[in-house]
Amino acid sequence: MKGKCEMKTRVLLAASAIWIAAVSAAETNAPAALAPQPYYGRVAQEIVKRLERKHVLRHPFDDAMSRRAWTNLVESYDYSHMVFRKPDIERFAAMEAKIDDALRSGDVSFVYEMHGLFLRRIAERVDFVTNLLMKTEFDFSVDEDYQWKRKDSDWPATQADQDELWRKRIKNEMLSIVLNRELDKEEADKEEAEKKEPEKKEAEEKGDDDDFKEPELTPKDNLLKRYRQYVQVLTEPDEEMVFQRYMSAVCQAYDPHSDYMTPTRKEDFDMDMSLSLCGVGAVLSMDDGALKIVEVMKGGPIDRDRRIKRGDKIVGVGQGDGPIEDVMYKPMRKSIKKIRGPKGSKVVLEIVPRSDPSGATRKRIAIIRDEIKLDEQAATGRVEKVVCNGVTNSFGYVKLPSFYRTFDKQPDDPSFRSCSFDVAKYVAHFNAVDSQGMILDLRGNGGGALPEAVFLAQLFLWPSYRGNPIPVVLIRDPRGLQALPVFRDQPCFAYRKPLIVLTDRASASASEIVAGVLKDTGRALIVGDHSTHGKGTVQEVINRIGPEKFGSVKVTTSRFYRVNGSSTQVKGVEADINLPSFLEELDIGEDKLPNALPWTRVGGAPHPRVWNLNDYAGALKALSEARLKDNPKYAAHLKLVKLFHDNTASKTVSLERAKRLAQMREEREMRKAEENADMEDDDFPGDTPSVGSGRGKGGKRDDVVLTEAFNILADLVKLTGGNDAPDTPDATTSAFWSIFGGQQ
Repeated sequence: MKGKCEMKTRVLLAASAIWIAAVSAAETNAPAALAPQPYYGRVAQEIVKRLERKHVLRHPFDDAMSRRAWTNLVESYDYSHMVFRKPDIERFAAMEAKIDDALRSGDVSFVYEMHGLFLRRIAERVDFVTNLLMKTEFDFSVDEDYQWKRKDSDWPATQADQDELWRKRIKNEMLSIVLNRELDKEEADKEEAEKKEPEKKEAEEKGDDDDFKEPELTPKDNLLKRYRQYVQVLTEPDEEMVFQRYMSAVCQAYDPHSDYMTPTRKEDFDMDMSLSLCGVGAVLSMDDGALKIVEVMKGGPIDRDRRIKRGDKIVGVGQGDGPIEDVMYKPMRKSIKKIRGPKGSKVVLEIVPRSDPSGATRKRIAIIRDEIKLDEQAATGRVEKVVCNGVTNSFGYVKLPSFYRTFDKQPDDPSFRSCSFDVAKYVAHFNAVDSQGMILDLRGNGGGALPEAVFLAQLFLWPSYRGNPIPVVLIRDPRGLQALPVFRDQPCFAYRKPLIVLTDRASASASEIVAGVLKDTGRALIVGDHSTHGKGTVQEVINRIGPEKFGSVKVTTSRFYRVNGSSTQVKGVEADINLPSFLEELDIGEDKLPNALPWTRVGGAPHPRVWNLNDYAGALKALSEARLKDNPKYAAHLKLVKLFHDNTASKTVSLERAKRLAQMREEREMRKAEENADMEDDDFPGDTPSVGSGRGKGGKRDDVVLTEAFNILADLVKLTGGNDAPDTPDATTSAFWSIFGGQQ
């Protein structure tokens, strides 16, 4: 997963970075306009039909939906309102309420007209920025601000207005580079001065591949290169990607999670679910038209081969014994697809070694593709020794980044992956070592496979009560309301000790199902941000909307509800004890997304309480607040949370050197205090838990939220007397069984 995610992140960063030009590009030199394939009109017609028939709203694609789609499309091209000008938007407005009519007739030309104008406007910006960088020496003593958050601002009315916006934008980027380098040098000089002589000698003798660094460019050249790469990304879209942008805007007019996927994008979606791909094991980015290897994945084919290094560039790709195809200045996604392929097949890479920046030296290296497990998105776990209140506790900890499952394989297949199976293995180990409690960390987990949420929840729940299945989540679709119960043929109640679930504002969908049912049944305490993300909808992927080349549609077909009847949509799952993260006050969450479906509720399903752990929330909160009151590390964490909030809430930054430097120093010091705090446990006041060093992938030693969660778990174990969950659930009503079938 790391390779794909990092490549995607680099593309997004390039697209949002400041737009600088290496060479002048007048409007006449803009890329040639694209045109739709003849069958795109049929695809659009089929997509509209599927949305109207399948989407949970059952709403026709009418003028109102057309206006939403129009807004989505314009924002997808120019989110910061800096590329188009006001007359351009007025020109586009003629289609605002007519997209529905156009698509029903099979006309998809509007997006290609918008795309063409977008490229022409970018060509103008290229010319402006290039001249600005070549002719201007910025004066950072001038006290002026740059408005970086422009989503709600109007588009510039004239080219002169637009030029002024871009002047400040370029100046802001230049100042950021200059000051970051200055602060980097200060920190490096300080570290070098503090380094002992044996450490210096060891560092000098090391000289391994990890010491490779790109040559540092001047700030101006850095910006020029950054924009050159940005232009490559910007002009990469072919007619298929432009069409996908249009259809995604149409689908997301219904809700933010419905979407259109081309065959290539569907392949990436499937990899997200299965955590594996077949390739060569490298993280790639665009660099001067070539694919640069920015990281070699441990254990992958390139890592095992040893002939290709980080920093090398791929300029050609060949399949088996076939010819080498030049990939210079070709769309990145298409080049990467050529590198991927069936397990055991041969791919030949034409490489420019990092040692030859001129690009004159080239070598061809054959690599046998192999399956690469993207384990950074897989569950990890460990046993943690925690000392609190004079007692040493053994606690289990599992970090689950996503709900993954290989749907095309059976559990007896060695390559089968399932997050619930992986977590079950850790739970078995925790039972074997007689752990006194467990933390399930769902922070940052955006969801995934719905069945896995049910399988995972059942590890901590009774399989049934009085012969009837216990519900995990309620699903409402056109057929009505139904319950997804714990599956009787799966292992249930695998762990019976006290449980804490860690969540934040990025915990969504399947994470909220698990957190919700464990909270509503009293089986776990929820600790973290004030609430989770708030995604309470289920999507179905319609793989065949026509021939294979038509792609797939992901449609929101149902809503899910907690067993107490409340939807997690918009509101999410509230924490029993609030330990805020950096995400606490940021503009994230379902309620911040355009066209999000509203919160609703149903009658709910009366359900037995498996335990009463949330009854201890009040007492645990008081103990936690008293413990954290004078904790300097936690105080620094809260200060940084506030700094993140203030920076995000502000729409402007200063372009005056002294003011900006002071702000950046404060940000760096706060991050350093948070990320690299080296205070020993004895430095903390009170009886705090001694959390072992070296948290590994699951968390760092200075993760103050996780540290306090262990502390709360220790308090919970003490308050419950170290008991297990009771043998018999508490059911005070029989209404559930009469609603969903079965006899009490």
